[in-house]
Amino acid sequence: MRRTLEEPMSLAKSLSVLKSAGVIHPMSPFVLAKIVRTVKAWGTGPAGGFTQLTYSRPNDVGLIDELGSLTFLEMHQRSNALAHALAAKGVKEGDQVAIMCRNHRGFVEATIGAAKLGADLLYLNTAFAGPQLVDVLAREKPVLVIHDEEFTDMLAKASVPMTVIAWQDVPTPGDTMEALIASHPVTDLDPPEHHAKIIILTSGTTGTPKGAPRKEAGISNAVALMSRLPLKSGWRTHIAAPLFHTWGFAHLFLGMLLGSTIVLRRRFDPEETLRVVAEEQCDSLIVIPVMLQRILQLPDDVRAKYTLSSLKLTAASGSALPGDMALQWMDEFGDNLYNIYGSTEVAYASIATPEDLRESPESAGKPPYATEVKLYDAAGVEVAPGETGRIFVGNAMLFEGYTGGGNKEMIDGLMSTGDVGRFDAQGRLHVEGRDDEMIVSGGENVFPREVEDCLVRHDSVVEAAAVGIEDPEYGKRLRAFVVVSDRTVDEAALKDWVRTNLARYKVPKEIHFLDELPRNATGKILKRVLAQTP
Repeated sequence: MRRTLEEPMSLAKSLSVLKSAGVIHPMSPFVLAKIVRTVKAWGTGPAGGFTQLTYSRPNDVGLIDELGSLTFLEMHQRSNALAHALAAKGVKEGDQVAIMCRNHRGFVEATIGAAKLGADLLYLNTAFAGPQLVDVLAREKPVLVIHDEEFTDMLAKASVPMTVIAWQDVPTPGDTMEALIASHPVTDLDPPEHHAKIIILTSGTTGTPKGAPRKEAGISNAVALMSRLPLKSGWRTHIAAPLFHTWGFAHLFLGMLLGSTIVLRRRFDPEETLRVVAEEQCDSLIVIPVMLQRILQLPDDVRAKYTLSSLKLTAASGSALPGDMALQWMDEFGDNLYNIYGSTEVAYASIATPEDLRESPESAGKPPYATEVKLYDAAGVEVAPGETGRIFVGNAMLFEGYTGGGNKEMIDGLMSTGDVGRFDAQGRLHVEGRDDEMIVSGGENVFPREVEDCLVRHDSVVEAAAVGIEDPEYGKRLRAFVVVSDRTVDEAALKDWVRTNLARYKVPKEIHFLDELPRNATGKILKRVLAQTP
């Protein structure tokens, strides 16, 4: 039976985790009373969460980006002014506001300001193609889009009632967030009855992205993550993962609870990330796996320029850690890597600690507190220990169904992630691939992930991906795509490598060499693009 936070043992566990993280600490009764009133009135979402920090940490630096730093009090006052400005434009409680911003203060302030009006928040992928953006906006129908100037031309092709520019590379007069903030009062607003819903879009790797809404996160969700992620109050956290993605956004919320200083840069650059962590003395780094890969590909002398002595935790999520990349990272930067498995729909499912990754580098670890993971076969029957099955998850963050209709499959109150995997003897989850990627080759089930991991363990292979193709002898075989560092390696050598390490029927029929693999903004490989390669 799944535990709930209403159970006494769960409450004790929650208090223990929050105390260990420094969230619960001595403070004056006056401040505590203000925090309680604020959360009760505004909720635990961005409106209430960031507002309460103006009482507990008003002068602490809450955010650092290319434009400088802001205290929590300044963030509160600026988001108040923005909320007044948006209200003057006609945005009201229950409306939807879309945000298409890179990682900078505009994203955060737009989130808080719109939430203070009780508007729902839709986060748009900054790597959208024009047709995708038009389709999503036509389906979701936001009343306003707050966006970076670089997306102006794309938005002009969509039917959007109002737009506001959040970031300009060259500041010019106009309807910008800065102009709105400067021209409106910073006075507090009355709390709305409706608390903002958060709508994160799916990755769209298999089609048009879907909206996955969920209500504001409660303390229980943070407790679940922090039960296996040793985050601490007051840390400096560099969120390199896109904020519009579930993983980046989750750490914005965790930072809100912990009173963290959030360090942002608009675009990811591997050397700049090392420099930011070193110069800003960041305690934690939030990434998607391809970012780790890009950092590890930097020349040795470039990586050696930066000492990451302050870094205590590196948290990766969004796609699988290929091959032995976890070991490569920890051998160079210390045993601080945590791998989180989940999906837009279920949020989190399992977390691999550095100890897990040392023993099993490709594993997704174990479910965190108050999270249930079960594996079922095609008939909906739970599989035996050690067997492969479809992954289903239960936690407090399951989404509410797609905004365009439909939902994920449910069994016994648990939601499908769309992946298949198995538990090993130590209780660690191993994600073997998407349930629609498995092929039957020579009567045997083959998952691309196993072959991809084998290929990237070759000294010359930097990245690998595989898709299923028809084969007259085996029924289906894999076609692999690789990016290599050594151009002297050929297809025959890589096939021999796979043949040496895996069963014969798992050897790809073809191996294509590419300069880079196609990826979306969250680092996921676009296999639908590879599948169209002749």
